[in-house]
Amino acid sequence: MRILFWGTPEFALPALRALSDEGHEVVAVVTQPDRPAGRGRVLTPSPVKREAMEEGIPVLQPERARGEELLATIRELEPDLSVVVAYGQILPREILDAPPLGSLNIHASLLPELRGAAPVQWAIIRGLETTGVTIMKMDEGLDSGPIVHAVQEPIRPDESASELAMRLSEIGAEALVEALAMIDAGSAEMRPQEDERATYAPKIERETARLDWSLPAVELARWIRGLDSVPGAWSELNGTTVKLFSPRVEVHQGEPGLVLEADPEVGILVAAGEDAVRIREVQPAGKRRMSAGEWVIGRGIRAGDRLR
Repeated sequence: MRILFWGTPEFALPALRALSDEGHEVVAVVTQPDRPAGRGRVLTPSPVKREAMEEGIPVLQPERARGEELLATIRELEPDLSVVVAYGQILPREILDAPPLGSLNIHASLLPELRGAAPVQWAIIRGLETTGVTIMKMDEGLDSGPIVHAVQEPIRPDESASELAMRLSEIGAEALVEALAMIDAGSAEMRPQEDERATYAPKIERETARLDWSLPAVELARWIRGLDSVPGAWSELNGTTVKLFSPRVEVHQGEPGLVLEADPEVGILVAAGEDAVRIREVQPAGKRRMSAGEWVIGRGIRAGDRLR
């Protein structure tokens, strides 16, 4: 099958590789334009672009994924199908319908649950025990198209969003291959979603990631794990920000946000609205991610400080 692949971050790479491994012809990759990154703000290609260049696959990088010029380019490529994995823009109907078989999407939830931009993060934040991946045929709605194939997957205890996303990206690649095989065989069933069961996983803004220490420790731990590693759950300490990672709930009491312990060996312990959270990794503003013990040794924090 001739496939036009749309994707940008590392999450999309297993699917791109699986298509080639299964003998499908990836006629081109569409990815976001190179963006400034790092302290030097150097223009940096997306992970999908780097992979495509290594494999000799043509790369398209429109600033906006619409318009007659892009549509004409797609038609010249003559794909049978588009596959979209975390591309980063909403595609209009004329682009979705350009290939004869339309467009498929890998979504990291069991649709119609967690439609939207951040399903992995919100699955953990909301304390779900199970999630999965859905292969759906795309329409103009928000993750509302008919389901071709879905795979359920448990969320492991204490799993972070970055860890879960890595697992789901591999599961999604396998599910995509299975869906394409069903389409090839003519056995694929397009199952409409039950819209009344839909829940949503909106994009997480910076202020959303600020921790509320009045919450119970078990909820705070879910927020911290759900926002690892991007954008990172954060608090203020003495007027500067710090991102917090690797939480563990412990039974201690104190005023919410108060640092109860700052131990070089086991990290910092911060009181919550109920119980406390042991933080084992941090990233102070302008610095690398490090163990909380390193931060304590460097006198970045001490018992009696308050996170806000």
